[in-house]
Amino acid sequence: MSQRAIKISEPRSGLSLLAPLLEAKAPDNAAFFWNYLSETRVVGGIHAMWTGPEISCPIPPAHLKGASYANALPAENATLTPQPGDIVLSYVPPRMWGGNPDAIFDIGLFYGPGARLLFPIGWLAGSVVAQVRPEEREHFAAACGVIRRNGACDVTFERAEI
Repeated sequence: MSQRAIKISEPRSGLSLLAPLLEAKAPDNAAFFWNYLSETRVVGGIHAMWTGPEISCPIPPAHLKGASYANALPAENATLTPQPGDIVLSYVPPRMWGGNPDAIFDIGLFYGPGARLLFPIGWLAGSVVAQVRPEEREHFAAACGVIRRNGACDVTFERAEI
């Protein structure tokens, strides 16, 4: 029996891996992510400034315009201290961050120890929605280190099964 996963890639860094969805632990967040990936998505990524070893990939509001699944997300399989290999979906309600009228949905790729979900607006629990397989974490960390050194990039997310 196959398991749903997310394929994550970024060509300049050599990043290419599969992260199994944690549907039993984060059902609403996993459903959001899977629905979002009804088509391959390219999302701008940048090394995070506040949260430590993370490549932050905020979903552009235009990607979600009119999407029936783009609703408030509950904290599921929640964490304030993501671990290496965690793929974290963070949700910030409209107007909470600097008056931004759009909800913020951010895909966090956490690749090293010492991460924390501390933002300029304070602590915000995120949902661990997928995890990089243990045998791919060293490659994941190395590729994210290249992204950190290179600066902003485009990360591709697509559906996969393993």
